[in-house]
Amino acid sequence: MSIKILAVDDSGVMRSMAVKFLKQAGYDDVVTAKDGLDAIEKLQEHIFDLIISDWNMPRLDGLELLRWIREDSGYQDIPFIMATAQGDKSQTEIIYKEGGAHITKPYSADELKQKILDVFEGTSETDQPIERKIVDGKVVIRAVHIQITDHLALGVLKHQIDSGQIAPKHFSLETFCKPGWNPVQQMIESGQADIAFILAPLAMDLFAFDVPIKMVSLAHKCGSCFVRNINYKTVGYESLYRFYKWKEIIIPHKMSIHHLLAHKFLTELKLKPGLPEKNAPINVRFEVMPPIKMPETLQQDYIAGYIVAEPLGSKGIKMGLAELQSLSGDMWSNHPCCAVVMRQDFIDEHPEAAQEFVSLLNQAGQFIHHHHHEAANIAVPFLDPQQSLGLTSEVIQKVLEQPNGIQYNDLYPSVEELDAIQQYMHYQMNIGRLINVKDFIDFRFIDKAMEEIAAASQSQEPPA
Repeated sequence: MSIKILAVDDSGVMRSMAVKFLKQAGYDDVVTAKDGLDAIEKLQEHIFDLIISDWNMPRLDGLELLRWIREDSGYQDIPFIMATAQGDKSQTEIIYKEGGAHITKPYSADELKQKILDVFEGTSETDQPIERKIVDGKVVIRAVHIQITDHLALGVLKHQIDSGQIAPKHFSLETFCKPGWNPVQQMIESGQADIAFILAPLAMDLFAFDVPIKMVSLAHKCGSCFVRNINYKTVGYESLYRFYKWKEIIIPHKMSIHHLLAHKFLTELKLKPGLPEKNAPINVRFEVMPPIKMPETLQQDYIAGYIVAEPLGSKGIKMGLAELQSLSGDMWSNHPCCAVVMRQDFIDEHPEAAQEFVSLLNQAGQFIHHHHHEAANIAVPFLDPQQSLGLTSEVIQKVLEQPNGIQYNDLYPSVEELDAIQQYMHYQMNIGRLINVKDFIDFRFIDKAMEEIAAASQSQEPPA
């Protein structure tokens, strides 16, 4: 815990957040640098035990810094963690090849601490898959999610099971609420979770790199919120173009529908948005951070806004820091966002449980659609068990009732729309590998789930 750390990032808000997270993790001896060249100067002034660097920086970027360190006889043994928004698998492979470790933004203090321990002590036990348990003849499903209304169908299903309203024949359910996307990805990729509620572009990227998962349902449609700094109203900018130019937009993950929607919106304003790659001709900069940290960033004038799943957009508005730019449903009607993915080995070993889970999850979506008030009451303890977000059922109900807001009544995945996402990101944003979307989706379970819902509707016996 007494190691000296060099934290390198060209974004002031990200440098401050890195120092804050390191201190929360117990590391107090931290020196910061604003880019690779500044880092080299600091290396010549101090003796460091660890370097944590952003990738995308001007002058000398993180990858160039890593290569310089590995080639220099005086510094080549210093452990190096690339903490970057470059969260797609193709970029992480480059980092490992060059002799660095990797953590994807957004990350939490706990994730950063675990990554540091991994670097100094070897692979963490959390990287090992968990052996599935069978209790009373039922497989215990391990499902992972984060603290957003996008994943409320899982919360309703969990509540219905725990309260005895329904009794699955083939599975029992254990859920894990995580603060960000990194642990969700890590759990499904390593086999610690059987099911993940995860960003669809991120899931497709994992599939492109042969992670054995299949999409079995959407988690929701729409449900995100793009808010801008209240300064647009109070200072009185003459146009949105002038307001957003030379500022930063916060997004939850590089491989997200939020990144795509913000990029498309800003491009249509004739701006040039992008991640801060070296020599990139951008005039609006994307930064990645945990969703729960986004509202407070608007206290900085150079943060123009953020786009994120609800209720965190509404929280920024309630705090008096933001005003609504648009709902994601206004930007793209009925768009997909989060996918429900299953491990292929779980599907192969427990197809009856897989079917039952997908059917009950889609029935839970129908429940939310018809019972906003009851669903909002279920949401608060599920999404905010420690009350760290300060959620209330009133706020959740308002989110559920927004016109063109989040939708749960149709969780059927569209090949065409998912393909449109990957096509835009690949060709317009230069990120992600293209996949055959039909190979990514296992339609068997959602097809039967839709048949069951239609039959129940025709018999005038709506799902519980």
